[in-house]
Amino acid sequence: MSGPLGGLKIIEMEAVGPVPWAGMMLADMGAQVLRVDRPIVADMGLNRDERFELSGRGKQTVRIDAKAANGATEILRLIGDADVLLEGLRPGVMERLGLGPSECFDRNPALIYGRMTGWGQTGPRSSIAGHDINYIATTGFLHAIGSKQAPSSPPLNLVGDFGGGGMLLLVGVLAALVERQSSGRGQVVDAAMVDGVLTLMAPHLGRWQSGEWDGERGSHIFAGSAPFYATYETADGKHVAVGAIEPQFYVALLKGLGLEKEVLPKQHDRSSWPQMRSRFMEIFRQRTRDDWCEIFCGTQACVSPVLAVNELSDDAHLTARDSLIEIDGILHPAPAPRFSRTPGKIAGSPARRSPG
Repeated sequence: MSGPLGGLKIIEMEAVGPVPWAGMMLADMGAQVLRVDRPIVADMGLNRDERFELSGRGKQTVRIDAKAANGATEILRLIGDADVLLEGLRPGVMERLGLGPSECFDRNPALIYGRMTGWGQTGPRSSIAGHDINYIATTGFLHAIGSKQAPSSPPLNLVGDFGGGGMLLLVGVLAALVERQSSGRGQVVDAAMVDGVLTLMAPHLGRWQSGEWDGERGSHIFAGSAPFYATYETADGKHVAVGAIEPQFYVALLKGLGLEKEVLPKQHDRSSWPQMRSRFMEIFRQRTRDDWCEIFCGTQACVSPVLAVNELSDDAHLTARDSLIEIDGILHPAPAPRFSRTPGKIAGSPARRSPG
């Protein structure tokens, strides 16, 4: 296997959401990932086609019924020479199966035991069900998303499942692997989505406590309240994204909009923001999205097209970086981050469920 994690062996207990995504990242970086499938498909009843489960790429699979008489023994045998175990069951389930940390450490004291939950291993909600939307609602993130005139809008499931969940699990597992080099001992990594999202919120919690942000939906500068950090509809019904925060970028934006010679309010005069936003909206609607991209091409105005997923393959920048790779007729995001000496790679198409 290529990649900086070549030689590492990962056991991934079948799950949905952040655990298989974290396993995909590890596999892309060279780890050998073996997914232990349940007898019943863990796909939330959606009956998905495995070819398009991109988080299963580069993995091997084996089907073991952990509830069967010898199921736990078989899984413990696999764990015996593994470096990492990833599991995303509710607190207490692995213990009831005879696969809790104590049993696993008895078999393999150097094991990194990665646990992924929404609420964490402890706390009054630790045993109840939930999904991304529930976890980001509890952290204040969901309340901050959207305009003042509309209910909060879930940002897909990117923030809880993957940003605050899978990425937190990855950071914890990799940190524990580094520590193990000096101690020789494994440990439990308790990765909870509520913890991860709160960590992502750290800069904004600071802005709220300083008084820069009042904590209300739609009022944060990064939530669309500022005319220079927002999306605008164009003449063809498409949109452009504007992120001209710094003064020099704002000057370039005004020039592209043909406003550089007008006497305008100061950029950070919040009382003028509704007026300026209306003005920008009016101007952006006069040309198509591609026209605006041509006008702002090569400038520092921070104006970009808002691309739909079916347009990604045509984007010049993504194409130049080979950011999307086609495998067996299916488009995949390329492995990231990129390493100069030990580049990762996609080791194969999404794994199919083991027949037994």
